[in-house]
Amino acid sequence: MKAVRLTAPNAISIGDVPVPDAAAGDVVIDVAFVGYCGSDLTSFRGLNPLVSYPRVPGHEIAGVVAALGADVDDLSIGAQVTVLPYFNCGNCRACRLGRPNACVNNQTMGVQREGAMTARIVVPRSKVMPTPGLRLRDAALVEPCAVGFHAVSRADVAAGETVVVLGCGMIGLGALMGSLRRGAKVIAVDLSPKKLDIAKSLGAHHVILGGDGAAERIAELVPEGPDVVIEAVGAPATFLLAVEAVGQCGRVVYIGYAKQAIAFDTKQFITKEIDIRGSRNALHADFADVQDWLRARPDVGDLIVSATVPLDEAPAALERWAQDPGGYTKILVSLEEA
Repeated sequence: MKAVRLTAPNAISIGDVPVPDAAAGDVVIDVAFVGYCGSDLTSFRGLNPLVSYPRVPGHEIAGVVAALGADVDDLSIGAQVTVLPYFNCGNCRACRLGRPNACVNNQTMGVQREGAMTARIVVPRSKVMPTPGLRLRDAALVEPCAVGFHAVSRADVAAGETVVVLGCGMIGLGALMGSLRRGAKVIAVDLSPKKLDIAKSLGAHHVILGGDGAAERIAELVPEGPDVVIEAVGAPATFLLAVEAVGQCGRVVYIGYAKQAIAFDTKQFITKEIDIRGSRNALHADFADVQDWLRARPDVGDLIVSATVPLDEAPAALERWAQDPGGYTKILVSLEEA
C-alpha cells in the first residue's frame, strides 16, 4: 500500500509499504486523516535527533476500525477512533509512577517507529480511543491539542488565573484551549498576526505580537506578572521570556525544547520562587478532555486546519510548510480515497 516516506533529510516521497497483520489484542484501523506535526517538519529538515530514516511520518490520527484481533471485544467495526501514538516500556521509573508519557524508552509513531501516513495501521487495543460525537476529520486534532492540554495539567491551571501562552502553533493553541477550559484568562503571544487571529477566535482574552517589546506588553496587561507561562516555541528567546515574564511564585511549563544551550539568570528562580516544569506528550485523560472540548466547540477544526491534501500531494505540502513555517497552523493529509 502507498505511504509517505521520509528517506533522508530533505527527502520525502510516496513509496510502498507492506499491509500490516493483526495479532491478538490488536486493532486494524483504516486511516482517514493524519496531521503533520512539528516533529515531522524537524524530521524532514534533518533536525530531529530522535528520528531514523527511512520513516513513515504521522501520529495525529483519525480513522475507522476495520478489523479486530483476537481478544478484542469492546470495539465495533466501523467505529471512529483516534490513537495514542506513544509506546512505553512499562518498567522505567516514569512508567512505574503512572506517567508513561515520560517513559525513558518512549517510542512515538512517526519518529522512533513507523507512523500512520498510509492507508491502514495496526495498533494495540490499549492505544485506541473511540471519538464519538466528533467529525472524523477533527479526531486528527485530538493528539496535538492533548499535548497542550497536558501542559495545562502540569501547570495546575485554576479558574481565575492568568496564563500566558508563548507560541500559537498547534501545541500552543492546545494550551490556550486547555487553559480556557479551566476558566483561566489567556494571553497569547506569537510572531504571526495570522496565528494571533486564530488565537483570538478561539477565545484568547488578549494577543501580543512577539519579538521586541513582548515582555513590556505582558507587564502592561498583568503588572504583577501572570500566574502561569507556557512556552510552546522551543526558542532561546521564549525560554528566557517565560522566566522573565512570570509573576512572583508563578509556574513556568516548557513544552518545546531549544536546540542549543541557554544561559538563564538563575537569580530569578530563587527571588521569584518560581516552579519550572517540563511537559511531554499526553495521557489518556488529556485525550478525553480534548474530546469534551471539541464536542462543545465544533468550530475549532475549521479555525485551525489550514489545508487538507490527498496522500499523493502530502510530500509537496510538507515542502511548502518547510518553506513557510508561519503560514500554516495545521496541514491534514486525507487518506479516505487512498
